[in-house]
Amino acid sequence: KTQNQFSLAKLIAPEHRALTLLENTAKGKKEHKESICARAFWQIYGDTLVGKNSFIRGRAEGGINQLLNYGYAILLSTVLQKCFAIGIDPTFGIHHATRERSTPLAYDLMEPFRPCVDFRVAQWIQQNPDYQNGEVTPEFRKWVTGFPAVSIDYFGLQLDIRGCIEGVIRSFRQALIKQSVTPYKPWT
Repeated sequence: KTQNQFSLAKLIAPEHRALTLLENTAKGKKEHKESICARAFWQIYGDTLVGKNSFIRGRAEGGINQLLNYGYAILLSTVLQKCFAIGIDPTFGIHHATRERSTPLAYDLMEPFRPCVDFRVAQWIQQNPDYQNGEVTPEFRKWVTGFPAVSIDYFGLQLDIRGCIEGVIRSFRQALIKQSVTPYKPWT
């Protein structure tokens, strides 16, 4: 996830002052790496799309957070579909805590793909510069639900994001069966 956040930040704000910190942390092995990267990434993302110091990432925050949350719901749905299709129970997680009526493994497996949603929302904001209120309109729904069909590179193969998610989940399943992390191939 952190490397994908760095790739997106570099794409949308190649000159941002926090980019070096994000790169060094994403490629390093610091303790609390994910939280340090998240802080830097959301600073870059917000400064670039909303305006300097005017964006706070949070589930209950307004503005473009609503767009991000809707996109993450689409991503979660896609991950859950692939988990069930491949025969993985998403209710047992690795990092996310198991809670009643939750799917922590799906949350774990979707983490590297969150920047795909972030990029899709960034594209929406850039194409609709007057759109800052974060309302999830029918036009936005149509726009964001198309992201699983976008083509990306996965170990030299051109797959749509759905296919890449399936490949990641299949390799995760294989790693579980073999009780080895060697066959697991995350996406960056």
